[in-house]
Amino acid sequence: MQIGGMTMTLPINKRGGLTLPPSLRRKLGLEGIDNPLVIVEERDGGIFLQPAAAIPVRDISRAQLARWIARDEGEMKAFTGTPRGNPKK
Repeated sequence: MQIGGMTMTLPINKRGGLTLPPSLRRKLGLEGIDNPLVIVEERDGGIFLQPAAAIPVRDISRAQLARWIARDEGEMKAFTGTPRGNPKK
């Protein structure tokens, strides 16, 4: 395990869980949080972990929710408007 360059080898238990070392949890700001969360993304055959936060919906402004909904609807429209495969001509 190499902490300085952030290259590590971590064991995975039988249930698929892994434990992040304390130094990495501190660096990511996950120490001292009751229920820390991370976002896990698959990228180029590997995984990417990023700190996350759970915020109650009631604490998010209506304006922010409206912006997120509009963005998601725009992305969905662009996605569903994209042709699949090689359409026959």
